[in-house]
Amino acid sequence: MTAALVALVVVLAIVAAGAIVYGLRASKQNGLRNAKELEDLRAQRVQIEGERRAIGLEAKAEALRVRTELEDELRERRSEIARQEQRILQREEQLDRQQQDLLQRSETVGATLRAVEEERAQVAALQASVGLELQRVAELSRDQARQEILGTLDRELVAEKAELIRHAVGDAKAEAEDRAREVLVTTIQRHAADQTGETSVSVVPLPNDEIKGRIIGREGRNIRALESALGVDLIIDDTPETVVLSGFDPVRREVARVTLTKLLSDGRIHPTRIEEVVSRSREEVATKIAEEGEKALFELGLQGMHPELIKLVGTLRYRYSYGQNVLAHVKEVAYLSGMIAAEIGAEEHLAKEAGMFHDIGKAVDHEVEGSHAIIGGEILKRLGRHPDVVDAVQCHHYDVEPSTVLAFIVLSADAISASRPGARRETLASYIKRLEKLEEIANGFDGVERSFAIQAGREIRILVRPERITDDHAVVLARDVARRIESEMSYPGTIKVTVVRETRSVDYAK
Repeated sequence: MTAALVALVVVLAIVAAGAIVYGLRASKQNGLRNAKELEDLRAQRVQIEGERRAIGLEAKAEALRVRTELEDELRERRSEIARQEQRILQREEQLDRQQQDLLQRSETVGATLRAVEEERAQVAALQASVGLELQRVAELSRDQARQEILGTLDRELVAEKAELIRHAVGDAKAEAEDRAREVLVTTIQRHAADQTGETSVSVVPLPNDEIKGRIIGREGRNIRALESALGVDLIIDDTPETVVLSGFDPVRREVARVTLTKLLSDGRIHPTRIEEVVSRSREEVATKIAEEGEKALFELGLQGMHPELIKLVGTLRYRYSYGQNVLAHVKEVAYLSGMIAAEIGAEEHLAKEAGMFHDIGKAVDHEVEGSHAIIGGEILKRLGRHPDVVDAVQCHHYDVEPSTVLAFIVLSADAISASRPGARRETLASYIKRLEKLEEIANGFDGVERSFAIQAGREIRILVRPERITDDHAVVLARDVARRIESEMSYPGTIKVTVVRETRSVDYAK
């Protein structure tokens, strides 16, 4: 019993000891855990404290920056206010001075008025005494003296009136010339046309040189048949793969070109075939001429024309004058005439028609003797065109004296189209010579570095050496160049002389 009790006590002691050991171990672990959490809390507190201090520093820096900006802005506003106050003070002082000047002027004007009134009274007294003295000396009454004076004044007024009329007429002519010049310049600026050079030959390319023998034919019968039927010369020389058609009638050259092209594409070349193809080519070219005439008239809004007129207009496509294609020329004159008429309030449609038909006589002038202007007028009269159009066509080369506004419009438009630089070969050559002469005259003066003729020869710009030509010398140089141009050259209108003196200072930052 005792042993069992002892064993029980021992077991209980062991259990108690285990429980105590377990409790001590658990307590130790809880203590360690609590210490770690405390350490983490301390670390977090340190971190939070650091962040708080950083945020505080940033806030102070931001506040300092904002305060600095506000202080700078405040200083700028104070400076601006000070400047405005200074300007206001200066303005007030200026107004005070002006007010003082006005007061002084008012006093001066008052004194002057009083003096004038006194002098006026003296003059009236003198006039009365002079009138009495004049009556005594001249032995004329007041009415007789008045009649004498009025007669003298009337004669003087007539002379002055005549002078004023002469001045008015001169001013009106000058104004009319300025207006006409403005209309022409505006018209020229609004229109520009390509120019075509005159050719008296046409070139037909060949697929190879062997075809030349077939064109010539046995003993030359094919080429003779071609030249006889076409009325042009066929030049077959050493030029590779080329046949040249030579003739002064461009319509015949076109028929020959079409004929030869057809024969080359067909391959059958013999006299019978040549006659057949020439006949068809003439019909084709005639159709093309009509189409060209209809196209040109349609572009200008001139519908409902006689078929003969359409054909004649299309024929101008193959006519040239001094290197200028006549159809292109008449279309340009028609456009220019219409624009000039619109500018001055004339009939625009009639102006276009007169400009379009002014060279219509050139389509048949090789068949009819006489001036193409007269021939064209007769054609238009026969076909029932407007009398003013007929008159304008006959007058455009002064074969008939112009008497209508329409005639002068066509004269002006024709001169613009024919004389514009580049329109005709002769005009182009003289235009280039004029530019060269302008630059030669300008470069001949001492101190000139370079010169440029610009604006189609209507202005010469001269660059001078600034170390040799002063501003005053530049004025004298411009006048001297202008006088020399007037004495040595012939030119339309006026030429502007511009002297450019430029001083430059150059340095380099290193």
